[in-house]
Amino acid sequence: MVEVSPERFAELVTEALDGIPPDLGKLMDNVAVFIDDDSPPRGLLGLYHGIPLTQRETYGGLAMPDRITIFRRAICAYCSDEADVRRQVRVTVVHEVAHHFGIDDKRLGELGWA
Repeated sequence: MVEVSPERFAELVTEALDGIPPDLGKLMDNVAVFIDDDSPPRGLLGLYHGIPLTQRETYGGLAMPDRITIFRRAICAYCSDEADVRRQVRVTVVHEVAHHFGIDDKRLGELGWA
């Protein structure tokens, strides 16, 4: 396990979000990104909770934002050094943002983002 401070980890998450191509970033809608230090459910590194953009016709008004949660301790436990943490944060952020766009785990695996 590598120790990355909450502040540094937040920088890495911001860096990963900033790395999303602007054309895709502009399409993200009503989604909030959180960093959680608690143990994730089922050993996950990240979690998307919401209604993907591909299913928003049934979204309704006044809906709470979708949530992307990135689990700091789980990622740090999975990685061996900060460079590995940076890479895994990027993979996890892209993976969860892809769920926001309606891409499932099978397709993400095919694309190398599982």
